[in-house]
Amino acid sequence: MTVSNVIIKKISPQQWFMLSSLVVNGGNYLYNLLLGRILGPEAFADAALMITLLLVLSFIGMTFQLVMAKFAAQFNTSQLEALSSRMNTYALLIGALLAIIVVFGASYLQEVFNTESDTMFQIFAIGIPVYFLMSVNRGGLQGSHEFGKLSFSYQSEMWGRLLITFLALICIPISNGVLIAVGILTSLFLGLFPLKKLKFNFFKTRGMESIPMKQIKRFILITIFYELTQILINNSDILLVKRFFDPNEAGLYAAMALIGRVVYFIAWMFVMLLLPAVVKAKKEGLATTPTLFKYVTYIVVLSFSIVGVCAVFPEIIIRLLFGEAYITMAGLLWQYALATSLFAIANIFTYYFLSLDRYKPIWFAAFFGISQVVVIFFFHANLTMVVQIQIIIMLALLITQLIYFLQSHTRV
Repeated sequence: MTVSNVIIKKISPQQWFMLSSLVVNGGNYLYNLLLGRILGPEAFADAALMITLLLVLSFIGMTFQLVMAKFAAQFNTSQLEALSSRMNTYALLIGALLAIIVVFGASYLQEVFNTESDTMFQIFAIGIPVYFLMSVNRGGLQGSHEFGKLSFSYQSEMWGRLLITFLALICIPISNGVLIAVGILTSLFLGLFPLKKLKFNFFKTRGMESIPMKQIKRFILITIFYELTQILINNSDILLVKRFFDPNEAGLYAAMALIGRVVYFIAWMFVMLLLPAVVKAKKEGLATTPTLFKYVTYIVVLSFSIVGVCAVFPEIIIRLLFGEAYITMAGLLWQYALATSLFAIANIFTYYFLSLDRYKPIWFAAFFGISQVVVIFFFHANLTMVVQIQIIIMLALLITQLIYFLQSHTRV
């Protein structure tokens, strides 16, 4: 047996998924970096808007994924198939409704966000139901611990968006925003694979009798509410900056945010592994806090290492990643990374309690998420103020989550 075969056999499916996630996050970063370098700050603002809108919609997509991930770990095969059919139905109907709204509201979105074209919103709308169906499929794979197939789905979406977008930008002389929307749409279709048999349950209820739909609906409502607050925290700043600042400043801010958010993207890998691990431990009657501590330690070490690098080498980082045109944001880079780090650490506590069916931390996140939007909406004299508001609010959120965890742990 060769050394490579021995190494491969010793790597668990979860570890393969983490390696794959690193590649996917790296590819997504490369996608954004290349767009920033090729398009320049002003045009990159439109590209960043498209990507941000996809992330905004993820509050629904991730709800579908988390529901499937949580209950796939608890249900038998027939129950899981019935639940999957029902979730596919919800995904298609909700996705189609939102797509219609975006298509008819495209001209309004163009006016609000100062974009070059409204066509990019219409193309983007087509992908909304596809995105939700993809999320249902991924949740089933995640909950069933089929990390190889789950990795393939993320890889195909990332590589498809990267290659198709840049081929289009090179070969097709039309609006950059439209080409980026086409790349996103195509990548969502690719991300559907490997696709389990796509079934829908519009009217029939056979197979649903043994499924605790009341519990599932409660989890859906709570999760979608939390995912919405998470989107507010993680993406509202880019949308507000795009709304209140000129296109050049919005593009500069989007580039800085992309670098600073590397913390969040890395932390999300651990969240993906945390939820099914905690559910499984709870089901088996094992302690769940050791799992939490393990992942919190990973995120704290990684987060503050990145903040330190951003503080010491900001100009080098920006020059290497985006170029000289973005260098004015160097002074704010470590501060933005700090705000993101505080959110990433607070976020893992929320997901931990969510996996245990304890929902109070969601209300904490909602309060601070709404507070961030309101404060930035009224106080945005400059980009420094926007970033420092986020640091203060995310620190308050983390302290609140830690106090709740300590109180809960003391009661137990």
